[in-house]
Amino acid sequence: MLRLALTGGGGFLGWHVRVLLRALGWPEPVVLTRADLADPARVAARVSGVDRVLHLAGVNRAEDPTEVAAGNVRLAVALAEGLRAAPVPPGGVVYANSVQAGNGTPYGDGKAAAAAVLADAGLPLDDVPLPHLYGEHGRPFYNSVVATFCRVLAEGGRPEVHQDRQLDLVHVTDAAARLAGVPAGGSWDPALPALRIGVRELAGRLTTMAAGYRVGDIPALSDRHHVRLFNTYRSHCFPAHYPMPLTRRADARGELVEAVRAHGGAGQTFCSTTVPGVTRGEHFHLVKVERFVVLRGTADICLRRVGDGEVLRFAVSGDDPVLVDMPTMWVHKIVNTGPDELVTLFWTNDLFDPARPDTWAEPVEPAPRVAVPA
Repeated sequence: MLRLALTGGGGFLGWHVRVLLRALGWPEPVVLTRADLADPARVAARVSGVDRVLHLAGVNRAEDPTEVAAGNVRLAVALAEGLRAAPVPPGGVVYANSVQAGNGTPYGDGKAAAAAVLADAGLPLDDVPLPHLYGEHGRPFYNSVVATFCRVLAEGGRPEVHQDRQLDLVHVTDAAARLAGVPAGGSWDPALPALRIGVRELAGRLTTMAAGYRVGDIPALSDRHHVRLFNTYRSHCFPAHYPMPLTRRADARGELVEAVRAHGGAGQTFCSTTVPGVTRGEHFHLVKVERFVVLRGTADICLRRVGDGEVLRFAVSGDDPVLVDMPTMWVHKIVNTGPDELVTLFWTNDLFDPARPDTWAEPVEPAPRVAVPA
């Protein structure tokens, strides 16, 4: 269990690092903002004695291409000045570099130059060249083509492929584990297993997922990247697409509701009863796909994204069955709000493994322990 400090804590990669640390119960990292980096003395005081400093902040795009290179170097210089002045030097620096470093583009040259600056800071440097990262809550048209395609599909559009090239996709939680020094053993893999896929094939795969999920169907989740791509797509659907109505079929015998249609795999289905006033849940998942369908009674399904303060509530009833799929990295619970017993059907995409449950305890309320940096 390491004490970490990081730059870029409010960004895509930084948020995923903080979520992983939170799941593991590691100490809250020291988050260095852009304002902190403007003051070397402040950086020195905040990083003093930490085990590892993760430099995640960077400039990916700018109207002036030269600002991309200059911005990455400027951030590295500011951090290096603070590191040199720390009363107790940190144990080392981990740099979230890019496989594009030194490729002749402003971005690649800026990342390579920043690595050289950090290497001269006088501390051990772990320079990690990262490929194309994807994952939940990426910023479309900025972080990742995966995020862009997912957002376009979630809004009912069709992704456009202007140039078909091969990508090596790594899920951002795997990158977070590699940078933070988290050993393998959970749903993450610090060895950075990559999915090699063409842009056109990626667009087609996501389009097929989206077409089925519009009616609640679960696509074939045949490997870890299929699951993570589906979770990434779902993150762009939430909360606007939920709850999803379920079709009810009735005849003289009674009623039937198709709660789960999973293509290519059965997963695990279980049913629970909950007495009035009782709450189930109060946890989040990093990978698991989980569906709630209330069959009898009334309930509130409450969710909060890890690290955020806003709680979303869906009032659901067995009189009008709907599905609500829990997005990964959102703390959730279900509360029986009625006077009678609550009957809920749950479905997950994989079988429960007590050794690796992917269930991380945290209350939905009160507000989270840390706020997202500005």
